[in-house]
Amino acid sequence: MPDLSTFDVAALGPLVATVAGQWIENFVVDLRRYVFAAPLAWLVICVILAPVLAHRKIRPTRPPARQLWIELACSVRSVAVFSTVALITFGLEKAGLLWGATWRMSGDLLPIVAGFVVSVVLHDAYFYWVHRAIHDPRLFRVFHRRHHRSHNPTPFTAYSFDLGEAALMAAFTPALVLALPIPWVAFGLFMLHQIARNVLGHCGYELFPAGKNGKPLFDWMTTVTHHDLHHAYAGCNYGLYFTWWDRWMRTEHPEYHARFAAVATRPTAASVPAE
Repeated sequence: MPDLSTFDVAALGPLVATVAGQWIENFVVDLRRYVFAAPLAWLVICVILAPVLAHRKIRPTRPPARQLWIELACSVRSVAVFSTVALITFGLEKAGLLWGATWRMSGDLLPIVAGFVVSVVLHDAYFYWVHRAIHDPRLFRVFHRRHHRSHNPTPFTAYSFDLGEAALMAAFTPALVLALPIPWVAFGLFMLHQIARNVLGHCGYELFPAGKNGKPLFDWMTTVTHHDLHHAYAGCNYGLYFTWWDRWMRTEHPEYHARFAAVATRPTAASVPAE
């Protein structure tokens, strides 16, 4: 039995205060990032620019207001989970377990660009395989059902997760910073990128340009249509940023390019001649 007589209970006070303060800081930063991305995207794309982008609307119907409020509430809950998991990163740093301190503090362009690119590529691979795994019927109901209740997604769908999925999505960041000395500036840019791409991928309007053949101009990147097909059919299009893994693993929807072309080359109302 351990000797508890020497345990300093008073020392717990500062420790708890430090952890609680860090959690609040994490929560505020993550919530601010989400609030800046999701409601702003909804306001700009789905409200202000909706008449201009009407020909780029992927589905004819608009999600009900109740869905948006539920997604927002679930997203705040997910942010709370992210903030809790982020305490692992805080603890690793305080314990001196993060190697490459000089590299992490670098403000040079090359390390920042390299760190950002590596983070995005690794996150895309992590997301594909975790996302595909939680579509297994044995895991779906526990980990991923909440997200797919948003059959017609909105910008607020981006973080609308079950608790288990939120934890799995958050687990990537402590693993990343423990494994690699990613510059903190690059890490911050990566976090902004992931929420921006996630929100845009759920916005319901095809924002990516098409080439002359109707295919995506940047066909190696996932488009809004690409992820919308995932919400429509579930068993396909698991990628987050890139189409590589879906094509290598043959999980891309067979009608993806046709569906994209149908939306991306649709004429605007102004370009249609009057009868």
